[in-house]
Amino acid sequence: MKKILIVVDMQTDFIDGSLGTKEAVTILPMVEKKIQNFDGEIIFTRDTHTKDYLDTREGRLLPVNHCIQGTEGWQIHPLLQKYCKRVIDKPTFGSVALAKELEERFFDNQEIEITLIGLCTDICVISNAMLIKASLPEAEVIIDAACCAGVTPESHQKALDAMKMCQIAVIGE
Repeated sequence: MKKILIVVDMQTDFIDGSLGTKEAVTILPMVEKKIQNFDGEIIFTRDTHTKDYLDTREGRLLPVNHCIQGTEGWQIHPLLQKYCKRVIDKPTFGSVALAKELEERFFDNQEIEITLIGLCTDICVISNAMLIKASLPEAEVIIDAACCAGVTPESHQKALDAMKMCQIAVIGE
């Protein structure tokens, strides 16, 4: 069985930067351990915005500059950088490019397991999980809740519950 780990937006701004939370800081060692012990392909996503972020629709709705390309906050957290062999930059919550690539590579392969971890459960993790599930309906899509954090603990749990309803497995609760 082919195994893929998607590490969603484990960037400085989301951990201990402009949009950081104590929950994001707490999962960092567990995320590193998951990556170290993972036997398969690992792909990181990186939330990527330009300097005009505040003029975008997302920026008007979330008026906090974050993950501006080239800044320290945009970088994958220093603890995890050594594991980054493959990074997909994404300008939106979910990466259409990632979902399309996985669909092209594995559509006919029912022996695929895709695990997602990272930040934020209730925004980018759920968006990517749903895109992947729609693109690869026969794939086993898994969320490791112990390696995810949401904007709040409550919204994290609501996202996990929503993903369960869409036949996405949730482990590590």
